[in-house]
Amino acid sequence: VWRNVVLLGLLHAAALYALALVPAARPLTLLWAYFCFLLNALGVTAGAHRLWSHRSYKAKLPLRIFLAAANSMAFQNDIFEWARDHRVHHKYSETDADPHNARRGFFFSHIGWLFVRKHQDVIEKGRKLDLTDLLADPVVRFQRKYYKITVALMCFLIPTMVPWCFWGESLWNSYFLASILRYTISLNITWLVNSAAHMYGNRPYDKHISPRQNLLVTLGTIGEGFHNYHHTFPFDYSSSEFGLNFNPTTWFIDLMCWLGLATDRRRA
Repeated sequence: VWRNVVLLGLLHAAALYALALVPAARPLTLLWAYFCFLLNALGVTAGAHRLWSHRSYKAKLPLRIFLAAANSMAFQNDIFEWARDHRVHHKYSETDADPHNARRGFFFSHIGWLFVRKHQDVIEKGRKLDLTDLLADPVVRFQRKYYKITVALMCFLIPTMVPWCFWGESLWNSYFLASILRYTISLNITWLVNSAAHMYGNRPYDKHISPRQNLLVTLGTIGEGFHNYHHTFPFDYSSSEFGLNFNPTTWFIDLMCWLGLATDRRRA
């Protein structure tokens, strides 16, 4: 898929250039970029992953709207497509029907799967899944319908405009640091769950599957690196047994429950 090869190549080249801008940026801009990173991470971890893919807890409308907006900031396909591919990944993990089959190597499972057409098994198995629960959610339908607009707004426009408008950062620095660099780093950290967390680490829950407990991935993904546990008990809202060790996504969901915006946390 040459379009993806070119676009992702240009994105990573721009991110490398953005690193050179870091010393000249205002500290508030770097903090803002990190804040946007945490927001878009929650859109994936608490949103597309634990809520919509696994239904591990229930979220009320205001929280679902927030998570959908944060998910658009992450720009990793819309919620419906993300959840569909993730359910296929769990049901047919490490087979040709797995979109990012780790048996095809680190590069393929990390980014290479985006450079080639999907294996026919991925398409065929994906069509057989029951996805009516996703389509029944008006928030998911709205985000899917207006995905390009919400991505332009949440992933690029707002992260760029805030530093420029509120503390006088240059538009150039704002764009390359809060949008391009933040986005590229968040992509690669998410992809590490597909690659590194399927290859490096220990397997205390099920030694017969590939996913592993990986501390570094856990730190980067705010709690998604307890991967051997997660593939053993995918319905657990915490995606880990020892969530309080370091699992900010779990803390966020717990806070939402305390505020009355989430309910019915499922536990193994």
